[in-house]
Amino acid sequence: MTPSPAHIAPPAPPPAAAARAAWPTLIWVLLIGTFLIRSAGFIYPFLAYHLADRGVEGTWASIVLALFGAGWLTGQIVCGAAADRIGRRATLVGAMTGATLIFTVLAQAHGLAALAVSAFLAGVCYDATRPIVSALIADSVPDEPTRARIAGWRYFAVNLGAACTGAVGGLLTETVGTRPLFLTNAAACALFAAAAWRFLPASTGTPAPARGTYRTALTDVRLLLLWLVSVCALIPVAALYSVLPVMMAQDHLSASAYGMSQVAGAIAVLVLSPLLNPWLARCAAGNRPMVGLLAVSAVILGAGMGSAGLTSHPVGYAAAVVIAVPGEIIAFVAAANVVNLIAPDHARGLYAGIWGTTLAVAVIGAPLLASWALHVGGHAAVALVLTACGGVGGAVCLPLAALVHRWPSPAGAIPQPVPAAHTTG
Repeated sequence: MTPSPAHIAPPAPPPAAAARAAWPTLIWVLLIGTFLIRSAGFIYPFLAYHLADRGVEGTWASIVLALFGAGWLTGQIVCGAAADRIGRRATLVGAMTGATLIFTVLAQAHGLAALAVSAFLAGVCYDATRPIVSALIADSVPDEPTRARIAGWRYFAVNLGAACTGAVGGLLTETVGTRPLFLTNAAACALFAAAAWRFLPASTGTPAPARGTYRTALTDVRLLLLWLVSVCALIPVAALYSVLPVMMAQDHLSASAYGMSQVAGAIAVLVLSPLLNPWLARCAAGNRPMVGLLAVSAVILGAGMGSAGLTSHPVGYAAAVVIAVPGEIIAFVAAANVVNLIAPDHARGLYAGIWGTTLAVAVIGAPLLASWALHVGGHAAVALVLTACGGVGGAVCLPLAALVHRWPSPAGAIPQPVPAAHTTG
């Protein structure tokens, strides 16, 4: 008997049609939310100015900034693991709600103890969305080329937002102070929390035993090598926010000059991202981890930001930022690609969180290295140290490449490839 039309299953869409499908709504919510909190992300780049306004300088300011970095590191692991255990939406809404409250407290704080505690807690929340968003993208998008394309536009949103932060903050911090800026940062987090609650699907954590999840991650040599490579590559990135303003201040340049260097970087991102993203998506096809490109990006970052130590002019500093931009774009997409391909399904948040600590470690390590280099040999020594960081990161990619091509990835971590040439978005 011929089945009725109601019982005939529709044919599966061909891979090309699947690739042309629009991105899920939650992807747009995540990208727009990421841009929102980064375009108002005044807490980190202007925390040193906030402390100076309250009379906290020198060693005590360095300690408070280090506490912020320690909180950042803690938040990555805690929020990544929580995203696996209690669900992506609950963790994202909780983190952004917490950020709203803590950033408000930090804006009002004056005493050293209050500033230190609130800075640590602000660090926990400041970049808490990173591992949660990474896990949500991996959950929602089945093919690696499309994930790579989304990662590229996510980087675009982060850096365009950061440029807005630098430009607006650089112009306003000398006139209105940091308090209104920090309150704006809190309001942006509240909006992201509300959007996540409204548009993200409710979910629960995975039933995998927590002990097994941590053991899987902490004994995965690939993840540990990726972590080391990323720290070396991201120290020059962190230098943009911690080392660059110090050197510019020593060259008697204003906060607005520092803000304009960020604007120059944003323009480079605006121009280069649409050019590089399709190419990076094609590189992700076939599910070959992008370790080679990660090595190249580390070298570019080291050389680019290292060149800032060889100038004393605003144009020279802006040029150093621009030179580093291609390395940043490639590094974040390539590292996300490797994390996606090595992470078990039940530990995506944790793997992303452990990788996310690399930026926090870089945030802590960059000013420490810069302080030592400035003491030993001035700006030229900073140039040498940042360049060496990039070179070491590139070298560590050699054993990482050998392992990721030999070591089978966990079941479910590598989907069937979809041709990148047909992806949209």
